Amino acid sequence: MTADQRKGGATMPSEVSSRLSFFDRFATKAAGFVSGAWFFAMCVLLVLIWAPSYFAFGSVDTWQLVINTATTIVTFLLVALLQNTQSRANDAVQHKLNAIADGLADLMSQMAESQDAQRLRDDTRELREAVGLEDKESA
Repeated sequence: MTADQRKGGATMPSEVSSRLSFFDRFATKAAGFVSGAWFFAMCVLLVLIWAPSYFAFGSVDTWQLVINTATTIVTFLLVALLQNTQSRANDAVQHKLNAIADGLADLMSQMAESQDAQRLRDDTRELREAVGLEDKESA
């Protein structure tokens, strides 16, 4: 099926470039690291080091400000990295679904031609229109 036949301009897996930018590669590595046990252990260690540091700061406000600032910065950076990774994963799943729908529509078209079934042709048209529907429905 050609791009002209697909409504909505959906991207098929064969049309997706396998080349990732530096940021995408970095985000993938970072997502792998932060989802592992080592990152969790480092976070626990940070809290264990921070908790008794109250005596070094002497002020509850400063003590809380240190942990709040550190966790806010880490959270802010991780949200950006993980959102990038999640968006690419969602796109990959959508491309796979488009390929399945395209293959199914082709199979249904062949069956409709051999059986001359109008209902099957209508279902095929509806399936082809559904490919790329995520682009029409998303903001």
